[in-house]
Amino acid sequence: MNVAAEIDRAAFIRANTALIAPPLVPEVTLRLAHEALSLWEKTEEELDALGLPPPFWAFAWAGGQALARHVLDHPGLVAGRRVLDFASGSGLVAIAAMKAGAHSAIASEVDDFALHAIAENVALNDVAVATTGEDLIGSDDNWDIVLVGDAFYERPLAERLFGWLKALAARGAIVLIGDPGRTYLPKDALTQPATYHVPVTRALEDSEIKTTSVWRLDAA
Repeated sequence: MNVAAEIDRAAFIRANTALIAPPLVPEVTLRLAHEALSLWEKTEEELDALGLPPPFWAFAWAGGQALARHVLDHPGLVAGRRVLDFASGSGLVAIAAMKAGAHSAIASEVDDFALHAIAENVALNDVAVATTGEDLIGSDDNWDIVLVGDAFYERPLAERLFGWLKALAARGAIVLIGDPGRTYLPKDALTQPATYHVPVTRALEDSEIKTTSVWRLDAA
C-alpha cells in the first residue's frame, strides 16, 4: 500500500511542523520542522519506506532565506511584476515577493506535499500565491522575474535548470539565484549583487551560519 496516497496532506503538515519565522526573514511565518518534532528525526530511508518524499518544504533553506531577504530589501525588483518562484519548497520566496509588491507570484513545486505546505504558508501570511506542480523547466509563461532558491545541489538538475534560466534571461527576464555555495552553480556566468550570513540548522548544513549569495544571471 502506498501510505503517502492515504495521508491527509494538510493534517500531516500541521501535525509535524510549528509556526516559525525564518531567522533572516522575520516578516514571514511558516510551518517548519524543528528539533522537537518527529519529522526532523526521520531519515530519508524511513520516509521512503512510508512512500513520502524528503520534506524539503519543512525547512527554510539558506538560499531561499537570502533571496527572500533580498527581495524584501529591494522591492523594486518585483514591484508590479509577474514572479516565478522555482522549486519553491515552503513558498518563502513567493510570499516575500508578494509582500514586496509583486503583481503576482506563482510557486512551482513537483512535490505534492510541498504544494500543500505552500498553501498553508500563503494563508498564514495573508497573500495570494498561485501554485503549479508541473516541471516548468523548458517552458516560458512570460514571467518578468524568476527566483530560484538553493536548487543547484545535483548535477543533472543544475545542468537542465541553468540552460533554461539562460534562455529566460536572454529574452529579458530578470533571473536571481540564492545559493550558499552548492557545488553545481556555475558562478563564472553570474554577477553577485548581495551576500548574507544566514542562520541555519546544524543538522541540515555543515555550519550554523551559511554565507549565502544572491546571484544574477544576465543576458549573454
